[in-house]
Amino acid sequence: MAKRKDKDDQANENLNDGNSGEDNFGLPEVEYKPLEKQEEQNVEESTYKSEETVRESYSYTPTEEPKSNAPVIIAVIIGLVLIVAGYLIWEYVYKPQKAEKAKKELADQKARDKAAKEKADREAAERAAEEQRRKDAEAAAALAAKPAIGTIETLSSRSGRYYVVVASAVDGDLIMDYAKKLSAKGTSTRIIPPFGKWKFYRLTVGDYDSYATAQTNADSAKPEFGAGAWVIKY
Repeated sequence: MAKRKDKDDQANENLNDGNSGEDNFGLPEVEYKPLEKQEEQNVEESTYKSEETVRESYSYTPTEEPKSNAPVIIAVIIGLVLIVAGYLIWEYVYKPQKAEKAKKELADQKARDKAAKEKADREAAERAAEEQRRKDAEAAAALAAKPAIGTIETLSSRSGRYYVVVASAVDGDLIMDYAKKLSAKGTSTRIIPPFGKWKFYRLTVGDYDSYATAQTNADSAKPEFGAGAWVIKY
């Protein structure tokens, strides 16, 4: 391109040199431009403008590829698998274990309740037996402490023996009441009905062959029956 321009410049100088002499007939000098150079310039400008126009009018728009639904489908499948697995674990693993545990706990509770009831029954039986033993012991002690019931006898005839008299009264019922009281304490008595000029019922606590023996026993009976204890022969 530069070489061609140099040639054009040289040609112009030659033309100017030709016109600068006497042959120009005094006419003004005209600038000469070769047609070839002008056309080349126009072609270059047209090409440049065409390239600019093409560059400006053309723009690349990338094509968007359609998105795949595979991740969503995979996520849904995984979710369903987890749900089904959870249900199966709940239904066939956790629930049976829970039911077995509840059954075992119920059985253990029943066993504990049975053991507690047996223990309570055993303790109640032991307490009842102990209470019965205590009552039996108290009854035996009371029976041992309680004297035998004394007898009451009403004499119908004289025996010639000596009797220790502890009470006398005109009313035979009073004498009988006192005899019953002494009988409850284990003392046997005999009642001497009125005889001779005496109208008294006499209550005696012993009879003896001799007066001395009877008096000795009368003296021994005074702390219990009082100073009224005395001896009579009947």
